[in-house]
Amino acid sequence: MSETTANKPTVEMRAVKVTSLADVSQVVLSEVNWSVHPGDFWVVAGAQHSGKSDLLMHAAGLTTPLAGECSVFGIDTREFDETQISERLRMGFAFSGGKLFNQHTVAENVALPLRYHRELPDEETAKFVEELLELLGLAQFASVTPGNLPPAWRQRAALARALVLKPEMLLLDNPNGGLISRHRQWLVEFLDRLWQGHPFFGGRPMTIVATTDDLPMWRHPRRKFAAVHEGTFSILGGWGGDAFRSHQAINELLFGANETDEAKADNGENTQKAGAAASTEKRN
Repeated sequence: MSETTANKPTVEMRAVKVTSLADVSQVVLSEVNWSVHPGDFWVVAGAQHSGKSDLLMHAAGLTTPLAGECSVFGIDTREFDETQISERLRMGFAFSGGKLFNQHTVAENVALPLRYHRELPDEETAKFVEELLELLGLAQFASVTPGNLPPAWRQRAALARALVLKPEMLLLDNPNGGLISRHRQWLVEFLDRLWQGHPFFGGRPMTIVATTDDLPMWRHPRRKFAAVHEGTFSILGGWGGDAFRSHQAINELLFGANETDEAKADNGENTQKAGAAASTEKRN
């Protein structure tokens, strides 16, 4: 990769008005100015229904802005058509909840992009999909349909489908939503390997953007953070910086009502334990 290519943004937004997927006349985020460069790992935080998914669809070139300019790999997304399909395929997208086809097995879902966009023999396609499923721990579910999978494994199958064309950039919409601890740990470790350059994908560092309403697992000194809140998009820099610590959305996600209630419950339990211990000591 040349220095010029390395410095050129993969995604660039200038004064973009992001519209709702449900109603393209409704602006959910205004004046978005954002550049994603090769090798970046961005985490875009925000509450549910704050516009994260809409922003990601614009970043993928799947939706065009109502105003402003958005380019992907240097191409204005308003000019995206069949002639730019090769540029689109440089980007993988994992939808929240998976969005898999229930009439197909996991292996068939993952193979679909290969069958549509690569002229490979069936044996080669099947072999590559088998290897990819093995890599993601999905081999045992290859012949299972998505409706018979637990949500965490459906999300992992969606990730496999997004990766099957070996993209340069990976976009993930709330990939940790509803995951239990072991699946969260697997996800962040696997994404870090992609970011650093996974041998299975040629060893090239992958550019990653993930949205989330569950922030703590994404803590890392080299990740970049942004937030959406009440119609605005804010670039916050690294974890723990002044802009990060002072942003309302970040504080709500890190120290919101649920966490506060859990802390109160923990304190109450500790108080009860302390009281019980004191009573026991007094009796002794």
